Amino acid sequence: MEQTNSLADQLAEFKAGFKQRVAPERLRMMEAATADLKASGIEQSALKIGALAPDLTLPNATGQTVRLAELWQKGPVVLTFYRGGWCPYCNLELNAWQQQLPTLQALGAQLVAVSPQSPDNSLSTVEKNALQFMVLSDSSLAAAEAFGVAFTLPPELVELYGRVGNDLPTINGNGKWILPVPATFVIRSDGRIAYSHVEADYRERAEPGRVIEVIGAL
Repeated sequence: MEQTNSLADQLAEFKAGFKQRVAPERLRMMEAATADLKASGIEQSALKIGALAPDLTLPNATGQTVRLAELWQKGPVVLTFYRGGWCPYCNLELNAWQQQLPTLQALGAQLVAVSPQSPDNSLSTVEKNALQFMVLSDSSLAAAEAFGVAFTLPPELVELYGRVGNDLPTINGNGKWILPVPATFVIRSDGRIAYSHVEADYRERAEPGRVIEVIGAL
């Protein structure tokens, strides 16, 4: 039975409040864009259980380079893609993972969050949420593309995001309107993916408790 403070419950509560606050036409447009993204098949084309995880090197929030293979060779890695610190659903997810960090560490696992934000903006996200796990910058989109979770925003979302101040080409430092769909992977010490949760609906995320169960069974 889910606890009342599960991430799913927190996301659902925020979603319900957002629906009450936002203009109906804007909500319809966002819902349609999400449905189109789901229909694109991105959830099915992303890396699946059993696939070999890409060995990539990315900068962390302070600009130091981190090689993924060096992380998973030490034990299981939870790799979660989030859209950016500007996304309230992402912040709920990051905080939920922060709460589970001691449990992950007790299981010998490492937690790594990846977004296309520049290192400077990743550092802001770390500080704002008091995160104590590794946050990597995928401004080049190499990780999002290699894991199969990158997508280009449609014109209507580009216009909306620009209007509300989410200038992704600047925030991400790459001049592109490209994001990852929320996705969480568990990578074993042999580099194989043991768990894959890819969600075209940005309001839905992997439940940390379920991911911890997977790691405990490895």
